[in-house]
Amino acid sequence: MSSDIVITVDNVSKAYAIWSSPSARLHGPMLGQVGQLPFLPPGVRDWCSRHSRQSFRSFYALKNISFTVARGESLGIIGRNGSGKSTLLQIIAGTLMPTEGDVTVAGSVAALLELGSGFNPEFTGRENVYMNTAIRGMSQEETDAKFDEIEAFADIGDFIDQPTKTYSSGMLVRLAFAVSTTVDAQVLLIDEALAVGDIFFRQKCYQRLERMRERGVSILLVSHAMNEVEQFCHNALLLDQGLVAFQGNASEAVKRYYLMEQQAHLPAVAPSQPVAAGQNGGHSLSENHKLPWAPAEAFFDIEHVPQVSNGWACCTGVAICNADGRTCRAFEQGQTASFFYEFELLRDIEVPIGGLEILNDKSMIVHGKNTLEYGSDVPLRVSAGARLRFRQDISLELAVGEYVFTLGLAMLTKDDYERRGSLIHTDLHPKIIRLCHLARVGVIGVTFRSRGQPVQLLHHGVANLPGSCAVTVENPVGARKSE
Repeated sequence: MSSDIVITVDNVSKAYAIWSSPSARLHGPMLGQVGQLPFLPPGVRDWCSRHSRQSFRSFYALKNISFTVARGESLGIIGRNGSGKSTLLQIIAGTLMPTEGDVTVAGSVAALLELGSGFNPEFTGRENVYMNTAIRGMSQEETDAKFDEIEAFADIGDFIDQPTKTYSSGMLVRLAFAVSTTVDAQVLLIDEALAVGDIFFRQKCYQRLERMRERGVSILLVSHAMNEVEQFCHNALLLDQGLVAFQGNASEAVKRYYLMEQQAHLPAVAPSQPVAAGQNGGHSLSENHKLPWAPAEAFFDIEHVPQVSNGWACCTGVAICNADGRTCRAFEQGQTASFFYEFELLRDIEVPIGGLEILNDKSMIVHGKNTLEYGSDVPLRVSAGARLRFRQDISLELAVGEYVFTLGLAMLTKDDYERRGSLIHTDLHPKIIRLCHLARVGVIGVTFRSRGQPVQLLHHGVANLPGSCAVTVENPVGARKSE
């Protein structure tokens, strides 16, 4: 195994026996054992073996999984419930054995697989720390040297000397995370452990994980928080019913996960009647409405940009211009960038939604907006073969740096669109049908302004926000007035 490869998962499968009845769970293995006795007549052995096999069926939680993880790489493992994520992590940790295939891990492993796993509920937090570090191969002297660091990170106060059965879920994960990330391990496995922490603790955790990654620790993260997977992980593995549906860039994997989630709902949202060519479903959008469009030289080469699509649309062009309509890839703080993007429809759709996201170098979404959020004038139906063009002007009041952008096309049914104002976000969002998304289309730069009032730098932090700040002076009686 290469010195840069820490984890190798080679054609791993995991099967479980699903017994036909509770009694079959008892007599099935017994018949299997009897069928192996050499002194029995062949007919009896065959009968026992056959009935033993018929008493259960094999369920594959994982099937033919292969991938590698490099030193210092962070890999997200995502998928719907029951896709095999936790099973895979347990096999890598060594708490489960694969039915087929091999797993090789170079170095020690620290794992947070289940809330409170590895803790004795009758032991105090302090006793559990020493027990866990001993299991991981640390001596008492080594734990003594690191105990203050563990206690400070967990920050559970006097509860460190109380039995862990009295801990809340948040306290358990604080202590478990503190132990697992303080020991010297080359691989860290995390299974949804951060979901129960408050925002301050999660921020502290991700800061520590970032430092561990910089030291060369490889991190595998199972999570349903897709924004955290996009932000923290280099790559991601998307599982579906125990199979690898995709492995690669984390942002693309997340887009494919969202597309997978909606597949069961697609037949219900197809337009009920075909749309005649050139019609827009009676919406007020003018047939002759034409957007000012970008010059040919402003378009990106998107031939090799992956398009995550359900087959209803494809992107045919993406461009960026400045306020003068000229090709531009670098903007001063506060300047306006015009994003142009076009999709060809491969089938009739109802209300289209176009939008984009801007991400910083930490893969954090610093801005995202679409036609639904703008309240843009849109058609209620569009026919197959038509091309939808979008122009999105954004004032780049962002921190100086480089940014990547993603964009996509989605749709709502006419009925849902007309009810959009009365639906809360958590009800409206699942009704949006993703049609085509492009992850990490291109890069834009934001630089300091060459000059400006009141000062050159517009703001500090990731993004500017509308607002104002006023000052007043309240002078005590008899005091000299301020100038």
